[in-house]
Parts: sequence; structure tokens; C-alpha cells
Amino acid sequence: MEVMKRILRVFRANLNSLIGSTEDPEKVLEQTVLEMQENLMQLRRGVAQAIAIQKRTERQAAAADSTAEEWYRRAQLALQQGNEPLAKEALTKRRVYQETAKTLSEQRLEQNTLVDKLKQDMRTLELKISEAKTKKDMFIARARSAEASAKLQEMLNGVSSTSSLNAFERMEDKVLQIEAQSEAIAQLGGDDLQKKFASLESSNDIDAELAAMKMQVFDDANNTPSQQQLPKSQDS
Repeated sequence: MEVMKRILRVFRANLNSLIGSTEDPEKVLEQTVLEMQENLMQLRRGVAQAIAIQKRTERQAAAADSTAEEWYRRAQLALQQGNEPLAKEALTKRRVYQETAKTLSEQRLEQNTLVDKLKQDMRTLELKISEAKTKKDMFIARARSAEASAKLQEMLNGVSSTSSLNAFERMEDKVLQIEAQSEAIAQLGGDDLQKKFASLESSNDIDAELAAMKMQVFDDANNTPSQQQLPKSQDS
């Protein structure tokens, strides 16, 4: 018993040390969810910025296409007026804007891919946050339950200590002793009463036997002849 008490003391000390040295699960989970939500906000800002850049690139590409068309019309006008050098210069300008529009269109396609990727990542993170919140609530509930269970076990261990058990054992022995005394008294009382009845029955038997003997003696006395009868003479 003493060995078990020492083992329990060591176990409790180690458990308390472990609980004291570890982080609070509820705080850790809350902080983790807050960090994930902060990352989601940053990702949303990044998506918004990427969409804004995408729209601006689209406008720039459309403007470059429009300017290229304008230089093409100018080249036609110059050629119609017989000014070929001016028409050639206008076509050169047109080529520059065409290349710019092409480059901007390629950038817009890359930006579309990036925006789609960011949107997908954002949706994935939103799902993970929703799942994390659900798990957080579940883990917090489990942590609180485990803490309550640990406290309950500590209380039960205190109740089931050696001193408490000894008190119950003493009370049990006392009750058993009282019950044994009560049974002994009842048994002794029953024996005395039985002996009295047996003695009374025996006395009645003797009295009956004595009365029978008296009756027999009385009967014998009454049946005895008062005088002896002589035998009859042959002459008579």
C-alpha cells in the first residue's frame, strides 16, 4: 500500500509539472485561428490588388490597340495625300503600339492565371478556416473535458486515500462486531427458552408417569382378595 502511495505521488507530481509546462490548448487554438484569419485578410488584399492590376492592364492593352488603329488611319491619310515618308513613319508608330498591346495582352493572360490561382487559394483558406473553427471548438471541448476529468480523478484519489479507506474499514468491522453480538445474544436467549420448555416437558412426562404408577397401584390394591378361598370338600 505504501509503495502505491509513493507511485501515485510521483505520478501526480509529473502530471502537474507537465500541465504547468505546456501551453494552454484553448489559447493556442484561438491564436492559430486568428493567424489564419489574418492570412486570409492579406490574401484578399492581394487578390484585390491583382484584380486591380489586371483591369489596368486590360485598359492599357485596349488603349494601345486603339492608338495603333489611329496611327494606321493616319498612315492611310498621308498615303492618300502622296506623302509616303509620313505614311511610313505613321506605320512605324503603329507597329510600336501593336507590340505594346501584344505585350500587355500577354501580361493580362498571366495576370488572369494569377488571379484565378489567388482566388482558389483564398477559397481553400476559407474552407480551412471554417474547418479549423469546427476543430477548435471540438478540441477546446475535449481539453476542458480532460481538465475536468483530471480534477475529478484527483478528487477521487483524495477520497480513496489510505486514511479514508481505513475509516471505512473500521466502520465495517464495528458493524460486523455489533451484528455478531446481536446474533450471539439472540442465539443464547433462544437456547435458554428452549431449555425451559424442554425442562417443562420433561417434568410433565414425570408427573404423567407418576400418576400412571399411582393408578396402577390403586388398581392392584382393589383387585387383591381380602381372604384366601379354601377349596371345596368332597363330602359336600
